[in-house]
Amino acid sequence: MAEEQKSTEQSSSTNADEKQQSDQSQPSAKAAGENAEKAASGGAKAKAKKEKPPAPEEKPFQDFIQQDYLPQLEEALQQQGLDDLSLAFAKRKLEILSQQETADCWQVTGRWNKGQRQFNVAFLKEDIKGPKVFSYADGGGQPSTVEQFMGDERRITLDLMVLYVIQRLNAQKWLTRN
Repeated sequence: MAEEQKSTEQSSSTNADEKQQSDQSQPSAKAAGENAEKAASGGAKAKAKKEKPPAPEEKPFQDFIQQDYLPQLEEALQQQGLDDLSLAFAKRKLEILSQQETADCWQVTGRWNKGQRQFNVAFLKEDIKGPKVFSYADGGGQPSTVEQFMGDERRITLDLMVLYVIQRLNAQKWLTRN
């Protein structure tokens, strides 16, 4: 009988220990659940903060040209020393000496040197990734040739569009002397 009493005491003490551990683990489980919820909501907030704004090139065509391309192109050309620069963006016919009948297309036109020098970047489709042409004129005349502009580029970005205009004008030796 003494052995039965010891056995009963041990089992009741084991049951008490298990209950105590269970009670301790439940608040921990609740706390862990709350922490997990906080981490999940914090993670959602962190993900929301990490979302990048859309690239300028993803804007509608006219918004991209007017809000991003023209200001950045103007700034880059002014850094090259063009202080009397005027940039315009309009839909009109290509002004080419040998072409009388051309369709209207969106064009960025830059003029400087008291209007004596000009360049045009014409977008044949209302899309920066579509075909584009470049023309230029000196002495206040009309452009006599049209060249493909950025035709080999797979990825069209704002920075590349600005860079290609600068490079093209440098090729004419209009910005820097070689």
